[in-house]
Amino acid sequence: MKAETIENLVVKDLFDDAEDSEDSFQKEGPTRCIFLCEFHPTVGPKITCQYPDNYISKELFDSVSVYIITKAELLRSTITVTLSDHKILGFPVRIDDKKYARNAYHFNLCFVCDSSSRTVHYEPVVMKLSDYLVAMEIESNFLSEGSSSTKLTPILKQVLEDLNNKGECALTEGPTATHLKVVKLRSNPTPVADHQVPIFIKSLPTQQWDLTTQQVAPFIDGFNHIARIASLADVENNLVKACVQNLVYYGAVALIPLFQYGNVYCTAPKLKMLTQDVNLQNRCLNFVARTYRQLPNLKDVFRMYAAMTRGTTIKDLCIRFNPASLKINERKLVQFGVLEGLIRRVHKYPVYLGESLELQKSMSGVSSMDEVCCFAGITAQQLEDQVERDHNVVLLWK
Repeated sequence: MKAETIENLVVKDLFDDAEDSEDSFQKEGPTRCIFLCEFHPTVGPKITCQYPDNYISKELFDSVSVYIITKAELLRSTITVTLSDHKILGFPVRIDDKKYARNAYHFNLCFVCDSSSRTVHYEPVVMKLSDYLVAMEIESNFLSEGSSSTKLTPILKQVLEDLNNKGECALTEGPTATHLKVVKLRSNPTPVADHQVPIFIKSLPTQQWDLTTQQVAPFIDGFNHIARIASLADVENNLVKACVQNLVYYGAVALIPLFQYGNVYCTAPKLKMLTQDVNLQNRCLNFVARTYRQLPNLKDVFRMYAAMTRGTTIKDLCIRFNPASLKINERKLVQFGVLEGLIRRVHKYPVYLGESLELQKSMSGVSSMDEVCCFAGITAQQLEDQVERDHNVVLLWK
């Protein structure tokens, strides 16, 4: 078999922030193989045991062994070697003792995944499992004695299958035990902007909140934007952004566009699920109802969503359907539709074609009307009136 070419080698220190690596932007995938390799005093680096057997060929291992059985500077550091078809994650270890040839025993326990998979979430598992093997080696020469492959293969098999199927694994070998668990890592949330509106989608224990969150949370209602929350809570704007960003990271809050009756929305392909998914229907009717006692008719809710088209404002829909008579809260209707991906906001982006440098900064076509309102400190209606009077401003809808 022809040895694969090394495309990338990433060496990460134990204390590096895993989420800052390129690996955090890739998709999670299963572990394909686990192998143990060691430095043999006469034959050099070699694979002692692997499961499934022969998944990593001798030719492939020989081509990358210099990066897996490493120099002393990289000991006890997570090392990722990316090949064309595989990604190998290891944690090289050395046990110093005069009982070993050359007074030391070098080994590396490695996880193998697809080259396109992220492996950051496996790093704590590899380190913990390596330390577990170190403890067994010190206790009973578990790895270095001749029969280590026979005893280790069932352990590697259990780890691979349990982590792939359950995300955790409990190991007990003699007096030594350990519990392995794959912790899911989230990507860093995008920065929060002044014009965005946070809404709670999951409850968190309030006793875990810091003082800023306790002060800000009462004003997160799905309608107040960040700048208004900062004003109402009397908290510095950047602190509110950091607080909301933290809540977004933990999945307690989602960010939606600012609700205004002049807003325009259009339907998304997922809207058809409202006619098929009973659970979605029940959640929708309970969410958009004006009162808990009287739920609206699903047919009326669907008709209002279906009527959301480009050029039709929420005000137009209210005049046409009179949602109050249908027991529908139009503000909650929009909230639910955006959160569930049934509809999306169609933003207006003003572009100033005149000579004013100040207006060119805020009306360059990059910022939406919501952003310009927050930047200028004016209401949406004031901005609409200003844009309508100024013939040098054109609007882009997208």
